[in-house]
Amino acid sequence: MKKDIQTAADIKLLVDDFYKKAIANDALGHIFTEVAKVNWEHHLPIMYAFWESILLGEVGYKGNPMDAHFRLNEKYTLTADHFNTWKFLFLETVDEHFEGEVAQMAKQKAISIADLMFYKIHNNYNSPGVAQPKK
Repeated sequence: MKKDIQTAADIKLLVDDFYKKAIANDALGHIFTEVAKVNWEHHLPIMYAFWESILLGEVGYKGNPMDAHFRLNEKYTLTADHFNTWKFLFLETVDEHFEGEVAQMAKQKAISIADLMFYKIHNNYNSPGVAQPKK
């Protein structure tokens, strides 16, 4: 029986294995390596903190994932297929290692975050330099 996501070590396993898959993926790998040119020593601790804050309630994540993805989309158009592949790989990675309430929440949050990010990117919502609708 698999265990649930409970510790920072669990988050690290999830994030590390997910990114190994994403980098090896034909649709996503080049975005990380050639377009974004991700500095993994810098990026991975941010991702650990991000998921620890969401799944374990830890304080420590500081960042703006939307802004980073808006900037990336300016360099290379992020499509629905990219986001769907990301979701598939993330959910697959969770399922390979974990089961339980927090694992289920991780999958739900990943889907919600990816879907919202895709929507905002492709509707110029909060995009840098785009005027916002008046309330």
